[in-house]
Amino acid sequence: MTPPLRVLVHGGGIGGLTAATALARNGHHVDVAELRDGPEALGVGIIQPSNALHVMREIGVLDACLAAGFAWEALTVCDPAGAVLARIPQPRMGEAPAANGIPRPALARVLAEAAAAAGAALRFGTTIAELAEDARGVDVTLTDGHHARYDLVVGFDGIGSPLRRRLHGDAYRPEYTGFANWRVTLPRSPGLDGVLMSTGNLKAKALLTPISDELMYLGSVFAEAEDFRPDPQRAHEQLRERLAGFGGPIADALAQVTDPAAVVYSRISQVTVEGPWHLGRIVLAGDAAHASTPHLAQGAAMAVEDALVLAQALDAAPDVPSALTAWEERRRPRALWVQALSRAVLKQETGTPTTEEEDALLEVGVPGATHVLVQPY
Repeated sequence: MTPPLRVLVHGGGIGGLTAATALARNGHHVDVAELRDGPEALGVGIIQPSNALHVMREIGVLDACLAAGFAWEALTVCDPAGAVLARIPQPRMGEAPAANGIPRPALARVLAEAAAAAGAALRFGTTIAELAEDARGVDVTLTDGHHARYDLVVGFDGIGSPLRRRLHGDAYRPEYTGFANWRVTLPRSPGLDGVLMSTGNLKAKALLTPISDELMYLGSVFAEAEDFRPDPQRAHEQLRERLAGFGGPIADALAQVTDPAAVVYSRISQVTVEGPWHLGRIVLAGDAAHASTPHLAQGAAMAVEDALVLAQALDAAPDVPSALTAWEERRRPRALWVQALSRAVLKQETGTPTTEEEDALLEVGVPGATHVLVQPY
């Protein structure tokens, strides 16, 4: 395909900014429409596994991610009391480290700066107001009054994707899994050189994840009613109640949690778009198409893989429709396999009954998954 194309990326999160950078570096004219007022991201930290880091290398920001984060090579598994059960080296993809923990705000800054440096126009505080597609392009008006005609509109607009609703109505709503994630940022424990996972017969696990030389986050997943929300005045105490059975490094970290406002609570939901991920010149990617649970630390990794492979497909195919077909054929099996295995691991770890299909996935297990995920995507 002969560049340049004119592309609108709807959503300026991890996947959207990666797509904007990859597309702009390939010579396309890219606008990013993001509803937030700036590139600052909410949340705690995120794990970039080796396949995600390989994408970061491809778009030129690996060194910046490693400088802002904390690279690590092995997972330490402990029992609830804190005794070490195993130390498991994690596989690498190419020359990228096995994994990198990084604060979400730091990653957002790295990606926003890369997209702007590549030539993408970042438009904050705006979203799609009107959209009309024909066989040759898409006319879009944004809520800030910007109007343009695009060759392609890419929806990296998250689990609640407005663009998905435009394409499919209410057919694919987020499905609450029955579980929620509790996380809080803390000073990094001395000697924590990678993720420490404490698990056992408590139907729960707790993680310590380094995200910089100075910081880590404590995280855990628990079954919660769909309408439950932590008490703003005692969220730290509610987290302590849920982790009361843990000792060792988890207990030491938990003792530092004294501010209820520091506790970040998020329900774990899933979206599976079983219909097409692209219709005409509009495509859904990342969480808009295949949001998954966090149990393989692959949600953002799948989004950035989507982004890079989309840029590659657009340069390899003779036209946009052919590129989108090739992209979806390549991405759908991998992303949905990750989603299904991640959900199965959640059920296994929390004592929730699994299906026969999930049992078959669990026979492969996380070691098998990590091996697959460091193969080319």
